[in-house]
Amino acid sequence: MKFIDTIKNIWKIDELKNRILLTLTLLLVYRFGAQVVLPGIDASQLGGFAANFDAGLGGILNAFTGGAFSNASVFALGIMPYISASIVVQLMGIAIPYLQKLQKEGESGRRKINQITRWLTIGICLLQAPGYLAALGTLGVPESAFILGKTPVFYISSVLILVTGCVFAMWLGEKITDKGIGNGISLLIMVGIIATMPLSFVQEWVARVTESNGGIIMILIELVIWFVIILLSVLLVMAVRQIPVSYARRTASGAYEKNVFGSRQYIPLKLNASGVMPIIFAQAIMFVPGLIGSASFLENTSAGQWLQAEFGGNIFGFWYNLVFGLLIIIFTYFYTAITVPTNKMADDLKRSGGFIAGIRPGSETAEYLDKIMSQITLPGSVFLALIAIFPAIAFNVIGIQQGWALFYGGTSLLIMVGVAIDTMQQVNSYLLNRHYDGLMKSGKNRKAVA
Repeated sequence: MKFIDTIKNIWKIDELKNRILLTLTLLLVYRFGAQVVLPGIDASQLGGFAANFDAGLGGILNAFTGGAFSNASVFALGIMPYISASIVVQLMGIAIPYLQKLQKEGESGRRKINQITRWLTIGICLLQAPGYLAALGTLGVPESAFILGKTPVFYISSVLILVTGCVFAMWLGEKITDKGIGNGISLLIMVGIIATMPLSFVQEWVARVTESNGGIIMILIELVIWFVIILLSVLLVMAVRQIPVSYARRTASGAYEKNVFGSRQYIPLKLNASGVMPIIFAQAIMFVPGLIGSASFLENTSAGQWLQAEFGGNIFGFWYNLVFGLLIIIFTYFYTAITVPTNKMADDLKRSGGFIAGIRPGSETAEYLDKIMSQITLPGSVFLALIAIFPAIAFNVIGIQQGWALFYGGTSLLIMVGVAIDTMQQVNSYLLNRHYDGLMKSGKNRKAVA
């Protein structure tokens, strides 16, 4: 079989084999740390706390940490503070000249930006860790679970452990990126998400088969729908619009031959250039209406109660998903505009002697690329919004359990698909460089064209 032959080829390449083994080892270390409960907390009394994170916004947050959040683990904060810091630094790079300068300095600038991101991660952890510890009691952890009580010693030591856990997880992710295979931070998130999948599927199996609510036939139908959603997510991640670019052919002396053109190449503009960032931004904003509804001046009013009921954790409600989908479309345009440098692409194209047929180099090329990006971002943003709200459709229309429904779209599914594709492409490049058949059938990374 081709798949078995491919696995054998992977193990023939010592460098690739060592990278894969190191990656698996570091991922196991991360998963082991997610099960280690904070000192001073009785793990046997965390059942009520964990029950609050079976679904809803808490379920999404817990999935990103692989269950560490509901375990009161040393990795309870997960890698999310680092993600938040990276987003903040990226957005600040638009407005702060110093960061803009660093972005243009190549490798040395990238190292300085990474160092700034690490320090900002520690700052975010120092803010989140005390809030997490203070919320343990209100979220279902009984007072008896705190073995030595909620003393200053417990708070100080636990904050230090949580910050250290996040920094260690960040270090694991960077080591996987440098010495392993794939994007380490993304792999840590993906492994955390996958860790919650078996339990969610078992709960769905029990609800369908054991309780005679559709039986095995319904389970098979749900799996078929799930695979279709995965295929659509792959198309969303891989789809590009190829802009043909022509280059003048050079002579031996380096001059350009008039009216003679060289090989045609393409500028690949992704249908979804912003990835999962619009969903993350929109999800952060969706906390606001519920907080407004619970404010003292609105808490006892009909408007405040409606906001709490529709946006205070009911992630499968109609109004929540309508606003959520609209925000994703808006943020997709926003994030694409700040991350796709059409002006820089046009300048680089002009300096290299390339041009788009019928379009003048320079500002007209930048305007043309910006127009194309706007055109393909609309279907891309709508497609992204539909996939993001599909868990609500799966829950309300098909009747899937809340925990299992979260895997039918949204951030979790897109992260898993994106990381899997990225990792496969990296392994594929190793195989092709050693003249082996790649993971893809044709031995090449195929691109869907929008």
